Amino acid sequence: MKANAERIEKNTVLLEVEVDAERFSRALDQAYRKLVKKVNVPGFRPGKAPRFLLERQIGKQALVDEAVELIIPEAYLQAVDDTGIEPVGQPELELVQVEEGKPVVFKAKVVVKPEVELGQYTELEVAGPAVGVTAEDVQKELERLQNRHAKLITLEEGKVEKGDLVTIDYQGRVDGQPFEGGQDTGSTFEVGSGVFFPGVEDGLTGMALGETKDIPTRFPDDYPREDLAGKEAVFTVTVKEIKRKELSPLDDEFAKDISEFDTLEELKADLANKLKKVAEEKARTEIRRAVLEKAVQNAQVEIPPEMVENRVEEMVRETEQNLRAQGVPLEGYLQYLGISLAEMREQFRPEAERNLKRTLVLEAIARQENLSPSEEEIQAEIEAISKQVNQDADVVRKALEAQGQLAGLTKRLQMNKALQFLVDKAKIIEDNRTKEAEDKSEDINQEAGWDSEGKQEAPNS
Repeated sequence: MKANAERIEKNTVLLEVEVDAERFSRALDQAYRKLVKKVNVPGFRPGKAPRFLLERQIGKQALVDEAVELIIPEAYLQAVDDTGIEPVGQPELELVQVEEGKPVVFKAKVVVKPEVELGQYTELEVAGPAVGVTAEDVQKELERLQNRHAKLITLEEGKVEKGDLVTIDYQGRVDGQPFEGGQDTGSTFEVGSGVFFPGVEDGLTGMALGETKDIPTRFPDDYPREDLAGKEAVFTVTVKEIKRKELSPLDDEFAKDISEFDTLEELKADLANKLKKVAEEKARTEIRRAVLEKAVQNAQVEIPPEMVENRVEEMVRETEQNLRAQGVPLEGYLQYLGISLAEMREQFRPEAERNLKRTLVLEAIARQENLSPSEEEIQAEIEAISKQVNQDADVVRKALEAQGQLAGLTKRLQMNKALQFLVDKAKIIEDNRTKEAEDKSEDINQEAGWDSEGKQEAPNS
């Protein structure tokens, strides 16, 4: 087989493919064996009629057409592989020559991955965000733990306060009429958490146990449900139950109850170290994102509409799968948001384009710098997956190969290497706040008698 690829437009390639006559002859024989089983030829059992009688019965062209359908897809895929193009859509096929005893010739016009013109992608300057931890950060984390481990006391009487866990019955109305999803009995949530309808939580504050009250509100203009956006509403609410948090004092006993530490100072030092690690990881993520965005901004690439459409459909499928895992149908989710599937696709489109451009730029950098994961790195990733799923690494590798996912894993590792290359070659400008925050973080540890690695220092003798 012969194949030639010619770029006829910016992102469009014309393949010219010639399949030798012998291969076409074999396809005709295969077409005969397939059709003879389906066609009733008088005087012969199904599948036993000679080829010339079958051709007389159905016409020679029917046999040729069937052979073409058998040979073209296979030849097209081989031509794609031989020429190294990367199609992003279905080809437009044109038969040039189809005649028994001669090569089959066809053309395929197909949209391919766009070429990327890289700009500057080394020595990119990005700001390094602050990574230190302050005493205020530690105090907030302590208060979060204090709230998480609080006891809930059911009030016999009293009024709703922010932070209470309330159970209510409610009925919402717009223009005096109930609306779908605007009513429930026994709904429980924390006042001030922002999970309830806009404006209603503020109206709950100060209501007494057992009280019924009309709470007027207005839905924001950008509210997800178009049928409610910008509308005035009234919620009739009855407070059925109030539970209030009873907070433990922040002392050594609290530290003993919720951790392995004996003192509050030890707990605070541990929190400081954990928060610092989180801040450092967040900083690394922000730096990676900033460096990649600069490389993308410096590059030029025109993404074909077909490629964007494919990515949008992938995002829709991913959303549907995630919802299904939570027991929520896509139709119900769209109804809750008050949008159509077409509107969801339009909302996904900008992010799809951004994701594609990032991927294309990273792929171009990987090619330019000859970056690819080693077999050892691939095996290490497979072993990490095997530990997560509690399976032998060889079993995981075979499963990935069987499902065609090993290439995707390799590609992901290659993208990570390209991104790390950008970070390694970048100029990270340290934020002045980083040093100040680190100094404060060291002060916190020193006060608690802990070293920079979170280990208890030996007491002075």
